[in-house]
Amino acid sequence: MSEKTSDPTSRKDRIKSIPEIAVRLEAASDQSAVFRVTAAAFGREKEARLVDALRVSDAFVPELSLVAEKDGTIAGYILFTKVEFTRDPSHRGLAIGPVSVAPDMQKLGIGAELIKTGIGKARKLGFDSVILLGHPEYYPRFGFVPASNWNITTSYNAPNATFALELRQGALDHTAGEARYAKEFALNGC
Repeated sequence: MSEKTSDPTSRKDRIKSIPEIAVRLEAASDQSAVFRVTAAAFGREKEARLVDALRVSDAFVPELSLVAEKDGTIAGYILFTKVEFTRDPSHRGLAIGPVSVAPDMQKLGIGAELIKTGIGKARKLGFDSVILLGHPEYYPRFGFVPASNWNITTSYNAPNATFALELRQGALDHTAGEARYAKEFALNGC
């Protein structure tokens, strides 16, 4: 057996050794813990304040505000909010953001579980697509591809970091143009 295979700190082994993680809908009683986890994950409060603002916005989808709980403690959070596609206002699109995992729980698969669960719920709710700004090395594993494949842009002007996922085949075929995030993103400096 190689040393690498038996190393208990390898990423694969750490993911397997995580105690039960439950992904569930965020409850009102979770909001202060979500604020703390999000602020800690980003090293500042801007994204945590954004979550607070999005909860009271028209873009908020309560069924897609999810927490990851471990041993009764909030370990992670994800929020999907509605986006508007300028070329097709009837398109039911979503944006992911933020995804937050407590610093001591990162790189254990919690964020991945939140993303996969959220995508599944979004699909069941009948949404057409999901867009996000993120790391090119991370999000393709969930099926995300460059949004530029459909000539989709955002006000962030970050084509190498803008990704999209069709929740039903062909959903993005007629959405070229700008995907507009909720105004709360800009109002909160995000």
